[in-house]
Amino acid sequence: MEGTTIQRVTWVGLLANLALAGLKFVGGILGHSQAVVADAVHSLSDMTTDIAILVGVKYWTRPADASHPHGHRRIETMVTLGIGLVLVAVAVGLVRNAIITMREGHATAPGWIALAAALISLVAKEILYRWTYGVGRRIRSMPLVANAWHHRSDALSSIPAALAVAGGLIDPGWAFLDHVGAVAVSLFIFQAAFKIIRPSFEKLIDSSASEEDLRRIRELALQVEGVRSAHEIRTRYMGCSDLAVDLHIEVHPEMTVRQGHDISEQVKQELIRHGPFVTDVVVHLEPYEGVHDHT
Repeated sequence: MEGTTIQRVTWVGLLANLALAGLKFVGGILGHSQAVVADAVHSLSDMTTDIAILVGVKYWTRPADASHPHGHRRIETMVTLGIGLVLVAVAVGLVRNAIITMREGHATAPGWIALAAALISLVAKEILYRWTYGVGRRIRSMPLVANAWHHRSDALSSIPAALAVAGGLIDPGWAFLDHVGAVAVSLFIFQAAFKIIRPSFEKLIDSSASEEDLRRIRELALQVEGVRSAHEIRTRYMGCSDLAVDLHIEVHPEMTVRQGHDISEQVKQELIRHGPFVTDVVVHLEPYEGVHDHT
């Protein structure tokens, strides 16, 4: 179900990018706007992340097997990290192009068709961003959320293109607005990329869950009848949001093996049902000695 939803949303994004790129190419060429033609190239670059998700989702949604007992969710994290790096490259390219072309002018005044193409792209990509981001948050898919930010970067890059055309229509001397706007937009793209890259990188190197999530895991374990203590809780991410939990619980030392096993299974099910995106749990059973009462 998750894979189907991701594919459906991504296919819509890919087709939208293709259509908008074509629109801006036509509008930029007929309207004599280098900025809009450059924006069309940016839209084509968005398709690379769409393709990465369409290919990657077939792998990270596969169930665990003998070679990958913990599943394939790390591929999801790697794709998300890759999208963040693409955003950095896009931002660097926009800044570089703005600096290089700072003193260039337009040989022919831009036309209204170029402005219309830029504005249509801006509105369409903002709508696509909001929809993709909403679905990504709902199904907890970080690649979709990251790709949504890529749509937003394309929408933002249409702003300086539209300003450049509008400025040229009003006064050819205002074409410098294109370059100033491109640099400003790049800063927003860098910020979005940082928000994507940092958590993805941390999850690839097995960073732990937050203190709040660890506290929630401990509380849920202690709520199970028979658990006297829960300690040595270790977590790591399997993909972008799913948590694998390893913890020790202490029970009455005179309990039978069967009773201890049943309690361990209850702890596992409790964490999976009510924990913070917990998908895998390993419970170590120990006799209660009163040492870890408050841990």
